[in-house]
Amino acid sequence: MSGVLVAWTSDQVRALEEPLLAAGLPLMQRASFALAVQVAGVLRDRRRRVGGARVVVLVGGGNNGGDALYAGAELARRGVAVRAVTTSQRVHEAGLAALRTAGGRVVSVADGRGQVPVDEAVALVAGADVVLDGVLGIGSRGGGVGGVAGELVAAVAALPDRPFVVAVDVPSGIGVDDGTSTGPVLGADLTVTFGAAKPGLLLPPAARSVGRVEVVDIGLGDLPDGGHPLVARLEPSDAAALWPVPDAASHKYTRGVVGVVAGTRSYPGAAVLATTAAVRTGAGMVRYLGDVGETVVAHRPEVVVGPGRVQSWVFGPGVSPDDAGQRRRIEFAFEGVLQRGEAAVVDAGALELLPPHVGPHVVLTPHAGELARLLTRLGADVDRAGVEAEPLRWARLAHERTGATVLLKGGVTVVVGRGGAVYAQADAPAWLATAGAGDVLAGILGALLAGRVDDLHDDASLVAALAATAALVHGRAAQRANPGGPVDAAAVAEALPGTIAELLREAGTLAR
Repeated sequence: MSGVLVAWTSDQVRALEEPLLAAGLPLMQRASFALAVQVAGVLRDRRRRVGGARVVVLVGGGNNGGDALYAGAELARRGVAVRAVTTSQRVHEAGLAALRTAGGRVVSVADGRGQVPVDEAVALVAGADVVLDGVLGIGSRGGGVGGVAGELVAAVAALPDRPFVVAVDVPSGIGVDDGTSTGPVLGADLTVTFGAAKPGLLLPPAARSVGRVEVVDIGLGDLPDGGHPLVARLEPSDAAALWPVPDAASHKYTRGVVGVVAGTRSYPGAAVLATTAAVRTGAGMVRYLGDVGETVVAHRPEVVVGPGRVQSWVFGPGVSPDDAGQRRRIEFAFEGVLQRGEAAVVDAGALELLPPHVGPHVVLTPHAGELARLLTRLGADVDRAGVEAEPLRWARLAHERTGATVLLKGGVTVVVGRGGAVYAQADAPAWLATAGAGDVLAGILGALLAGRVDDLHDDASLVAALAATAALVHGRAAQRANPGGPVDAAAVAEALPGTIAELLREAGTLAR
């Protein structure tokens, strides 16, 4: 998939760097020059010129600080007033000398280096046009920034009119490999990362702190044979490549039939939203099973009410597990999922009806609270806050204990599937956090699984990619429904055909 953004772990990056450094390649100089180019671009956008700008560099004790210092020296040679604030007694001395030679000035908040008070350093930052965050790099294991550096970071983050922040490789203090964010972190407006994205830049909750991510090539090359990225994020071209596109020989059964068990008389809207989304995503046929068939058909007359052949199921939107009728329908349909390999999306109330072990062709779509309840029933000790703090960890555990593909909904949607597949999609506006949005997502995914059901049984890891694709299209449909403003779930469903057509048109894969 050509457009996919992939993230490598810190150990993988080091493994690629080591032979290049041993051969004498100037990786730090490449990284710092690319960083300086990105900062210069920010200054031109914000000030229309680079010369005369003010940049403050926050410098830690590792190579990340060295990258920042060399970038500061490059900017100083271009007429930028550069001030460095060191936060550690141990600083990259060659980078420090380069900055001073270029005319940059240095102060320190660390003992033993001509210390100045933190509030004096914060005043320097407050007067800057851009701040470079080079305190901690990929050696950080999360937990925020500690010590006097943490005091500085917390004070800068609290500034009422904070300057534009550029993170050097990663925002200091995030969990580089797991996306945790449990202590002081200086949120970035732009993260310039070297060689490849790092998992913490894509995974929640740290992904909220990274701003726009720019990956710059410093010549690391590809992963060794057998290695694969830890996390991927699909781009629109990837979604288009995965989409089931009909041809002249297609008919409603080859395009996929989706069975929907959703809604009750108390919550009929969930059934309407899930079936509408499946229809408008492009399913060949949608069957509805439940007590509100008349309401569903009144909104979607093409929906067929009653049992019959299906390729995938959508279980649970708007269903309470104590609803005896819907419970029986879901439990009966699960027999087909387990015995005949029909794909399934298990959402909301149906999560409590999940059999002890299923395959990756079953996709669970919980939010954090629902995942915590599921895992608690499976013997784990976690609550909603715990899931939100470490979503990748808990989504993986749910995959391991159930065998299912897991799509954990949130501001960044995390998908975990067969073969170590992990996706992190951040396509949706915050406005999409609204009632019924999950019902629409379930319908989208049900239609995708039905359209690719033969392929996913040949390659079980494909299910996770399809789940990530559904999240991408869901988010883009919300953007299309009302750019920059509030959206409702029905409007998102109505925007699906145009969203999908746009993806396929851009990729040149319209129906043949």
